[in-house]
Amino acid sequence: MKRSVVKPLLIPLTAATAGSFWLSYRLFKYAFERVDHVPPTSKEKQKYADDYYRYVDWMKQVPSQTWTLNAQSPENKVVASFIPADSPTTDTVIVAHGYKGNRETMANYVKMFHDMGFNALVPDDRGHGESSGQYINFGWLDRLDYLQWIQRVISHVGQDSRILLFGVSMGGATVEMISGETLPPQVKALIADCGYASIKEELTYLLKQQFHLPEYPVEPLVSGINRHFLGFSLDDVSSTKQLAKNRLPILFIHGGRDTYVPVHMAYENYRATNAPKQLWVVKKATHAESFWYDPAAYKQRVTAFLKTYFK
Repeated sequence: MKRSVVKPLLIPLTAATAGSFWLSYRLFKYAFERVDHVPPTSKEKQKYADDYYRYVDWMKQVPSQTWTLNAQSPENKVVASFIPADSPTTDTVIVAHGYKGNRETMANYVKMFHDMGFNALVPDDRGHGESSGQYINFGWLDRLDYLQWIQRVISHVGQDSRILLFGVSMGGATVEMISGETLPPQVKALIADCGYASIKEELTYLLKQQFHLPEYPVEPLVSGINRHFLGFSLDDVSSTKQLAKNRLPILFIHGGRDTYVPVHMAYENYRATNAPKQLWVVKKATHAESFWYDPAAYKQRVTAFLKTYFK
């Protein structure tokens, strides 16, 4: 950021708090600013690399269409791939990717649903991939784009569409946050894999675990910086608050050894939900590893949920 942009934010600060502000600003840049590459995966998941790239190769070769929202507004453009099923169907899954990922990083899940006979719509969220945006909004603004994607699916596939929302990590939280909005009847069910309870709670947790920093004053300062640039505070970004308004069946999936989004957040999200719900904790899986740990069991669990609730 240019110094002239930062200066107005510094005016109210005393010399004693200026250091805290600059630390918080650097953390905001680190966590919220877009990157145009996918960071390396964790050491625990490196062993799945060959399988991952086979899925990516499949996704690059399968017939697809490129869809765009806000094409005439470069600063708001959002891009997605629509992959039709092999046989005509009214069933479509909308797949939300994780933090600093893109639609390509969801290739394994897209292939799973493709094999189950679904169409798939796979967006790049704001601040990721081919979509615009200087900052990552952790699903809060993305949820509004997904409302538009839902309508695009209905327009393309038909009024008799049946839509499943699915996401992993930040994408799981995005699905959870969408759940609190007014959704059309074509949306039938939700699956959220390792989504956080709120971005405030997640940031506070990572401040302690990764940076050994206290919540105060860093989190309130980061929240204020985020409000300045993105128009909302971190208190607004809550899966649990949105899930309390949800009325659709939802399957929560979480790794029991997740140290990035701790498993207690899955229980928080589960307790916040009053709709039909299931929770599957994969005891030995780390963050976003549940599919890779046992793909057959993952597909079986998803299939069983859909047989019960995707009607």
